[in-house]
Parts: sequence; C-alpha cells; structure tokens
Amino acid sequence: MSLRGTKVELKGNLSISTLSIKARDHMSSVFHTPCIPRVNSTAHVLHAFVNGRYIGNQHAENGNFHYVFEKEVKFKPGRNVISLLSITVGLANYGAFFESQPAGITGPIFIIGGNGDETIVKDLSAHKWSYKTGLNGFENQLFRTESVSKWSVESVPFNRTMTWYKSTFKAPLGNDPVVVDLLGLGKGTAWVNGNNIGRYWPAFISNKNGCSATCNYRGAYHFEKCQTNCGEPTQRWYHVPRSFLNTEGDNTIVLFEEMGGNPSLVNFKTTKVGSVCANVYEKNNIQLSCDRKPISAIKFASFGNPQGNCGSFEKGSCEASNNAVDILTQLCVGKEICSIDVSTEKFGAPDCRGSARKLAVEAIC
Repeated sequence: MSLRGTKVELKGNLSISTLSIKARDHMSSVFHTPCIPRVNSTAHVLHAFVNGRYIGNQHAENGNFHYVFEKEVKFKPGRNVISLLSITVGLANYGAFFESQPAGITGPIFIIGGNGDETIVKDLSAHKWSYKTGLNGFENQLFRTESVSKWSVESVPFNRTMTWYKSTFKAPLGNDPVVVDLLGLGKGTAWVNGNNIGRYWPAFISNKNGCSATCNYRGAYHFEKCQTNCGEPTQRWYHVPRSFLNTEGDNTIVLFEEMGGNPSLVNFKTTKVGSVCANVYEKNNIQLSCDRKPISAIKFASFGNPQGNCGSFEKGSCEASNNAVDILTQLCVGKEICSIDVSTEKFGAPDCRGSARKLAVEAIC
C-alpha cells in the first residue's frame, strides 16, 4: 500500500552552532581558493553547513566514535558562517566510566587553506560559538495531525537532507497486523496520526562479516557475540498498531528525513504470524502467543543444548528424556497464549556436561 499525495515542508528547521569569521589577516590570502573545515567529533552523526549551504555529513562506524570530518569548501571574502549539527542516537549506560564518555563536537576545529606551497591553519576552537538545542520542526510539532504549518505540494524533493514529508493513506482492510516498510529512507523519525512509531536508519548497513549460525553467550560478554543480520539494516519494517489507525477516512504519516531518502518507496502492508519461537535457558518462564490466534502445532521443541535459530532449530548433543514436543503440544496447542516453566522438573534433567541447559521451541500459528 503506497503513499499518495506526498507533501514536504520547504522551510529550514535546523538546530545549529554558529561562528562568524572574516577573511582577514593571514587567512585573507587563501579565501580565493577552496579551504577545508576540519572538525574533530564524537557526535554519532555530524551535519555541516557553510553560509547556509549544506556541505556534507559523517557518522561513527564500527564502534569508532572518534573521527575527523573534512570537506573542501569555498569561503567568500568577508563574513562567513559555519553551522554544525550534532546528533546523538543514544548514550552509553554500562561499562567503566560510561558517564564520562563524550558524545558531540569535542573539537578542536580548524580551517585549513593553502597559499602556494604554504599551508595555513586557523584554529577556531577559541572563537565564540552560539549554541542551540532541539529542532524547530519538533518544537512546532509538525508531526501532529492538526499542525497548522503550511506544506508545499509541488516539486516534492527526494534525497534531500533535513526535510519533513507528510502524506495520507487508507487503513488496510481486515484485522491482521499492519507494518510499514521504510527501507527506501535514510535516517529519521516516523509518525502515524501523531503517534511516534520509531526512529529509522535503514541507510546504515551492518558489517557483512561476523554472523554465525550458532550462538553461545557463555563466558565474558563482548558485543561481537551472537550477531545476526550481517549486511542488513537494523530494521526496515515498523509495526503500526491498529489502535493508531482510523478505519474510516484518511490516516496521516509524517516523516522527518535527516540524511535524504525516497519517501515514494514507503508502503504499508498487513502481515500474518506464521510461527513463534523461543530459545530460553532453564529456570525461566516463557510465553508463546500467536497474536490473538490459536497455536495450531509444535514444529520443534528440545530441552538440552539445541542449536540454530528460529526456523532452523536442531537438536544438540544432549537432550532431556521427556519428549518436549509432546509436553508443549499438550500445554499450548489450541490456546492463544501459552506459559511455559523451563525446568528440569517438567522436561527432565539431561547431562550436558556442565553446559547451561535451555529450551528451544517453534510453534505454528
């Protein structure tokens, strides 16, 4: 179900830090040639503008949050304005001294130019910078369905940064869950009828290497354990609760696109839950649910050290003597919600030679 009648707000809505500089003293001789602003940053995403013109962005990659942004730009004689927009996706909440980890524009900031064979460096760090937080579009609540802001309906721009898009759509028929595909977008936030359905960043693709068909969390934790979806974005499908939608009349979707994308590729669809899975260590309680539909069968169940992932579970080298499929069939089939106590009392006590025992189950809806 595609978007129709897309609209865009064409007025700016940036939160920026600004600096006024003048082409004088030892820098005046280099302003007729391209110069390079150099920004040392720990911002998760950094956007840069010179004299109101967008010059580029950079973001942290592969866990490296310290980087240098550089982009060649032509300054004009006289007064110039450098604007930097720093975006933080989240803050660290664990690890030693996590509260002291920087996230933002830490500096120093330089302008680098050339005059013949001479390289001239101007340090802007000590200059007076103005500072503002927040985005005008958020402050003006452009995502609200009753927003009074004027929207343009002509020449809708694609792949443009810092742009608000707005469109209407009809709710999909039926009672099946509704999802929206945001894969064609860059990075931003989405709302349906004024309800925030999440931040998106499908343009950020994970490393193609590091995933494995098996998963073992034993031992010291590190972030490379049990990685999945290598070479894919973190998320492309976003759930839109039926309670957010108007069954009669139009519904409104609003997108704030930070990096540039194609909103015409956004589409809604309904989905059905084919199966549900769980992979839980003993001494825990799990709950299986088929989204208001009864569980029809248990495709796989094993208590011991099963391997694999949902859809491709396999029995491991040890398994309980009690038949887990029979136990869960009796407990769950025909029910919309099924609670399971993962314990040796229920499934038996397999000898896994010191390995932690767990239950893997896949139920058909």
